[in-house]
Amino acid sequence: MSLTTPYDPQNIFAQIIRGDAPCYKIYEDDNVLAFLDLFPQSFGHTLVIPKRSAACNILDVDTEALAKVMAVVQKLTRVIVDELQPDGVQVAQFNGAPAGQTVFHIHVHIVPRYSGEGLGIHAAGKADPAELEKLQARLQQRIAAQG
Repeated sequence: MSLTTPYDPQNIFAQIIRGDAPCYKIYEDDNVLAFLDLFPQSFGHTLVIPKRSAACNILDVDTEALAKVMAVVQKLTRVIVDELQPDGVQVAQFNGAPAGQTVFHIHVHIVPRYSGEGLGIHAAGKADPAELEKLQARLQQRIAAQG
């Protein structure tokens, strides 16, 4: 997929937004949805997406939708750091297959980084559903507590 590929409304993130595919949701408002990555690079790997923008990448997303996504990215990065206590956190956004993008609905990765642990290869292994459910509950509780 190139940087000019048309948006496919059947991509997995569009399906998640419509409720046609499940996710481990940790945050949702009218404009933004955040959920745990099924193929995490580290414990707590979270994806944040716009709900109302049919954009493949940063080049075609409208500025207002991107600003709303980034505000949630900042909020959730704080929550993840408070709850999981990583030694660092990586925030990443990829555009086009050669840059590492695999789902062509704009999204931002929040990847906690832990000293002594290398970054896993994305999609190399699927997370344990029971572990994702426990983490989802922890993060939802932390978000609710912070208001």
